[in-house]
Amino acid sequence: MGLHADVKIILGSSSQTRRAIMKEMGLEFEILTADIDESSIRREKPEDLVMALAEAKAQAILARLATKESDADSAQQTLLITADQVVVHEGNILEKPRTSEEARRFIEGYSRSPARTVGAVLVTNLSTGVSKGGVDTAEIYFHSIPEHVITTLIEEGSVFWAAGGLLVEHPLVSPLVNAMVGTIDSVMGLPKELTLSLIDEAVERTK
Repeated sequence: MGLHADVKIILGSSSQTRRAIMKEMGLEFEILTADIDESSIRREKPEDLVMALAEAKAQAILARLATKESDADSAQQTLLITADQVVVHEGNILEKPRTSEEARRFIEGYSRSPARTVGAVLVTNLSTGVSKGGVDTAEIYFHSIPEHVITTLIEEGSVFWAAGGLLVEHPLVSPLVNAMVGTIDSVMGLPKELTLSLIDEAVERTK
C-alpha cells in the first residue's frame, strides 16, 4: 500500500508504543488524544469492548476537531487512527492495572497460563466520513516469571500504562517469553498489517 501525498494522518493515542510502531511503518502523523472515561464503557466480549473504546476515542477527537476549520473542501484527505487493547487471561478481561497489587496479580498469572491480547484499530476518514475498523489477537506463553522481575516492573511504573501490565518488549520480560502466536506489533497495541489495510480501505482513491 502506498499512501498518496494528499493524505494526512492523525494518531489519536497517547501511547508511546503506538507512536513508535507508526514510525516503524514509515508513516508521518500528528498526535491528538482523547480524554474519555474508559471505565464507563463496558461490553461482555473483549472484541466488542476494544472496538467500542476505539470508537469512543474517535468520537471524542471528532468533537474537538469540529470546532476547527473543516477539511471537507480540501484536496487533502485526513485520516484519524484510534485504537484500544485489553488482555484476556483465564477468562478475565484485564485493562491497565490500577494498583501495585493488581499489577502483581496480573503478571504472576502469566506464569500459570497464556495471555491473549485483543486489540482494535479504527481508521476514520474525516474528509469522507468513511470509517473502517478491525480486531487483531495474539497469544503469549511465558516461562515462570521471577518475583524480582515483577517487583522491578512495578517499581519502574510502566506496567500501569499497559493493558494487563503486559510488557513483552521489556528487556526483563522478553527473555521469559516461551512462545507467541501472532505478531509482536499486535501484542504491543498496533498491528501493522491490519492498520495498513484499514488505511487503504478508508482512503478514497481518485483517478
